[in-house]
Amino acid sequence: MKYQKRQIAIILLADGTIFYGKSVGNKQGTAFGEVCFNTGMTGYQEIFTDPSYFGQLMVTTNAHIGNYGTNVDEVESDSIKIAGLICKNFSYDYSRDAADQSLEDFLNTNNLFAISDVDTRALVSYIRDHGAMNAVITTEIDDVEKLKMQLADVPSMNGLELASKVSTKEPYYFGNENATYKISALDIGIKKNILRNLAKRDAYIKVFPYNATFEELQAFNPDGYFLSNGPGDPEPLVEAQALAKEIIKRDLPLFGICLGHQVIALANGVSTYKMHNGHRGINHPIKNLKTGKGEITSQNHGFAVNREEAESHPDLEITHVHLNDNTVAGLAMKSKNCFSVQYHPEASPGPHDSSYLFDQFIENIKIK
Repeated sequence: MKYQKRQIAIILLADGTIFYGKSVGNKQGTAFGEVCFNTGMTGYQEIFTDPSYFGQLMVTTNAHIGNYGTNVDEVESDSIKIAGLICKNFSYDYSRDAADQSLEDFLNTNNLFAISDVDTRALVSYIRDHGAMNAVITTEIDDVEKLKMQLADVPSMNGLELASKVSTKEPYYFGNENATYKISALDIGIKKNILRNLAKRDAYIKVFPYNATFEELQAFNPDGYFLSNGPGDPEPLVEAQALAKEIIKRDLPLFGICLGHQVIALANGVSTYKMHNGHRGINHPIKNLKTGKGEITSQNHGFAVNREEAESHPDLEITHVHLNDNTVAGLAMKSKNCFSVQYHPEASPGPHDSSYLFDQFIENIKIK
């Protein structure tokens, strides 16, 4: 193992607080974004390529990152989506036979700036107390006042539309064209493993850009409709909300995950709000109120559905709740073929407790 000579780096939070670290590799760089943390012990490559993390500086709470390298098959999109990486111990060498390359090479290929040797326990504790906020990671540490001015110009995640930044530009197909079921999916930040889970259940999927109309999705003559996960605030996604309203009005099978879940709530007149920290990890406890069973789930979201409004809505039923804070984790419409969850049943990375939700979607299609 060779000695790594590295640059001194800082994390400057929007409130002026500074944490110290070192650049990964002998690199200089700067990256801006909203700082957040993920509690997953594994799955860093899938996390870094998840479109829902677009524009965020990722703090990994696991003490070691990079120790098992990277593999070309363990990505959730075509590139890294996080804005920057913050970790404690960065492993330049890896020990997994199935790895294609080191995490350092993977980050360099994707031109991502990362810093390590950070007291991530102190940083996460601070974020937990003071909430998610914008930050900058940089080796340009000589002019902090200039960095503060630049940081002040970074837009807040509250009210920020980001789906257009990660969505496909043109429609594309996924799966076997001779499959039994056809699904039109709106890409507002879709993960590859969602498509794999649908295709595994004998579905052929056509994926549409974030601003596609109902008429465009309907032209595929689908058996069901899907609204994906994605980054940013759901409120600015007026086109996606209009699409959801039209699908619901026609009582067509509809399933939404994460951002898609929030869009469905907004389409029903239920508001969303930015959370203090959000839920990000692969160990979040959920209770299914229909079965009474608990599920350990993979989650990644910074916005949530207003529970009081959901409870008072005459045509909505809360189907799942997050056991840590009692936030809404699942919704179903009482008179329409529509349901959604605020977490990731495709679980890449994470446990597979909730994969039954894809089966439920297919069953809903069968009885439409």
